[in-house]
Amino acid sequence: MEDRLQRLRDLAAADPDDALARFLLGREAAARGLLEEARDAFAAAVERDPKYSAAYRHWGNALEQLGCWAEAAAVYARGVRVAERTGDLQAGKEMKAFLKRLERDRGVGPDL
Repeated sequence: MEDRLQRLRDLAAADPDDALARFLLGREAAARGLLEEARDAFAAAVERDPKYSAAYRHWGNALEQLGCWAEAAAVYARGVRVAERTGDLQAGKEMKAFLKRLERDRGVGPDL
């Protein structure tokens, strides 16, 4: 298992512009509870490909798990706008639901 995480780290380092490598690294880090690393990897994926709606979804989730609710809401809201522009209806629907939950449970959430 550790080999997979290190391979993904190496892959991301080998091609700094590869959004998919950053996304996969984020998912693996999140699965292992390495939430700061996951947050940073998802943010890097979005920086490299601003239309990567799935990365917004997972980035927001990592932020929620870190207790950064307002930041998570902002990321989800941004992701919803991206998903709507790119036609990724499922990701947009999920992030809207996450936003509603944050507003209800934590009192945070930007207006769409």
